[in-house]
Amino acid sequence: MNDNNIPDIATAASILRGTIEQIRFARQYTLELLEATPQEVWFDVPAGLPTNVAWQVGHLTVSQYGLLMFRMRGRRPEDLNLIPGKFRKAYSRKSVPNSDRAVQSSADELQDRLNRIHELAIAEVELIEPSVLLKPVDMPYAAYPIKLGAIMFCPMHEQIHAGQIGLLRRALGLAPVR
Repeated sequence: MNDNNIPDIATAASILRGTIEQIRFARQYTLELLEATPQEVWFDVPAGLPTNVAWQVGHLTVSQYGLLMFRMRGRRPEDLNLIPGKFRKAYSRKSVPNSDRAVQSSADELQDRLNRIHELAIAEVELIEPSVLLKPVDMPYAAYPIKLGAIMFCPMHEQIHAGQIGLLRRALGLAPVR
């Protein structure tokens, strides 16, 4: 650690390895919740709640792309196929969940995009140069105001939304997964 509490390159690389495992763990838990949730109810907004499972899945997709890909290396031309602007706008932080299936991706499409982004993001993060981890970044991040902090925020963010999916499941009358 240096005077600003920013880790050195070796420490950052070590923290990255542990964080990648946390990202995998968080995603596995999310997938368990989704597998136990019938896709027919993904677009239902339970009374008294402001969201649905479909929005949670789309949001996790957009945020993982943002935290692990866009913030690490910028937008690339091929990203427009991965996360088209319309998709990003539908599921970004300030978007509003929609229960109209006709104006959004199907549950299968949402699940496929979630899985694809995760696979690509993990592959890219595993190959990131340790020096890149120390570059400054704006919020959101966890622990450090550097790119490593953005990566560290990813599993925390996913667990927050896994909790929301769990709450949605209960509000939809489904049994808890764990």
